Amino acid sequence: MSPFEQTGAHVIIHDTDATNHNQNQQTQQQQQQQQQQQQTLDPSFLHSRQSSSATVEVTGELDPVSSRTSGTYAGTPVNGYEKEGYLSAGSSRKDFSLKSSTVFSQLALNASSNKKQQQHDGHIMTGAATGHLSDTEVEEGTNQGLNKGYLDPYDPSRPKLSFRARLKHFTWAWYTLCMSTGGLSLLIANQPHTFRGLHQIGLAVYIINLIIFVTLTSLQIARFILHPGTFTGSLSHVREGFFFPTFFLSMATVITSTQKYCVPIPGAGGRPSAALVAVLHIFFWIYLVLATAVAVGQYSFLFSQKRSFTLNTMMPTWILPIFPVMLSGTIAAVISPFQPASRAVVIVVAGITCQGLGVCVAFMMYAHMVGRLMVFGLPSREHRPGLFMCVGPPSFTVVAFLGMAGGLPKSFDYDMDGLMDSKIIYTMALMAAVFLWALAFWWFFIGVCAVLASRPKYFHLGWWASVFPNTGFTLATISIGNALRSEAVSWVATGMSICMVCIYLFVLSHHVRAVVVQDICYPGRDEDVEEVEDVVDQ
Repeated sequence: MSPFEQTGAHVIIHDTDATNHNQNQQTQQQQQQQQQQQQTLDPSFLHSRQSSSATVEVTGELDPVSSRTSGTYAGTPVNGYEKEGYLSAGSSRKDFSLKSSTVFSQLALNASSNKKQQQHDGHIMTGAATGHLSDTEVEEGTNQGLNKGYLDPYDPSRPKLSFRARLKHFTWAWYTLCMSTGGLSLLIANQPHTFRGLHQIGLAVYIINLIIFVTLTSLQIARFILHPGTFTGSLSHVREGFFFPTFFLSMATVITSTQKYCVPIPGAGGRPSAALVAVLHIFFWIYLVLATAVAVGQYSFLFSQKRSFTLNTMMPTWILPIFPVMLSGTIAAVISPFQPASRAVVIVVAGITCQGLGVCVAFMMYAHMVGRLMVFGLPSREHRPGLFMCVGPPSFTVVAFLGMAGGLPKSFDYDMDGLMDSKIIYTMALMAAVFLWALAFWWFFIGVCAVLASRPKYFHLGWWASVFPNTGFTLATISIGNALRSEAVSWVATGMSICMVCIYLFVLSHHVRAVVVQDICYPGRDEDVEEVEDVVDQ
């Protein structure tokens, strides 16, 4: 039933206690007119911060000629709103219940029927109050509510958006899913203890990761096409911009996993394809150039901008721009043993150079991170999984050192005097690896204690930080166990691998659920939020 009358002057608002009184004042003629009108309210006024157990009853008047009503709404949030129209029918023809956690305290509507837009107390409601709302109207209303602080993005009764509208918030951080899946396939391929069918499981994960990478890239392209300006906006965004390097990190996992699953080990599964080995060699240099460009270009951009970064907003995502160039060393460690001797030496030298650059910049960021933790304490609970990013640099450096040292030709002797041959280099790499493993161990348990002290309530793509860096930590443990030929260390690494699989499945299940219920890819819930918030735990 329509809550509006024909006078078109204004809408009368009353609560449940006053419903009977207002009903007695309505004439039979007005009731018949109301039965002929079916209207819904524009949701652009929606907001949700608190909830109330009361039900707000609303009656109003409508100009039957224009069939439009515009105005400003204010009232106390109530129970919830209907998915279509956000209203549920009341107990009488003249009244209806606005059951929403997204309406203001003391709901009121004062408008002229010929006005399409009106502003009051800094809030605007536009559009028709008739018919089914379009996706654009719902999206615009939701964005206005978020920008003005009227809509809580964590309210389960918030409006649902279309796929196109949600695609606008498909951020670069989605590549953390691809990174973690690729890391898992690489972890399976390096297990010290295997069983029949394990290689096939890893191969399946590798293929799934390729599908994920292609799908994510296609959706990103669709986002940039359907929403012009989002590409440049995402690169310069104060938060999302830091996740741009995850695209290249995903490429790194694809390259390393391709080496493990597509190039047979000599003497074990056949002869390696010379063409594929050469292709991986080319991909390594292309990746290295792109990663170096990201490391220099993105930090140069950040340094040239007048940002509002302060110590209390420092998060480990500041390390991400240097991660791709650091992973060049990991790629070199994986592919160098299969390359011809002349190529292998050059790849190892380039890999150690990039690995040194990456880990040194990461150490400089560590100084900021420790200072931030000492002065302001731990981040808020929703950001604490990001602390695991600090585990990544020393862990992947361990993998790179041992892998590149083992990838040198056995006959390698720099000055031909036996003092700097491949065996000496491997010993030095092992000493540095154990040294750095301890640092990764420390950061890992700092992250564990922080998350257990206050576990996140809402899913964010930052949860994947508990997978990819810790996968590197597990790979580092496996590498040290193999170098020391320690069965005890290898079994510890196997136990860690089982835990990583469980964590991956746990995060993946929450990720899928968040997509289904629109907890992510939704305004205010992703890395493309407009303002830099204080991430200090309160």
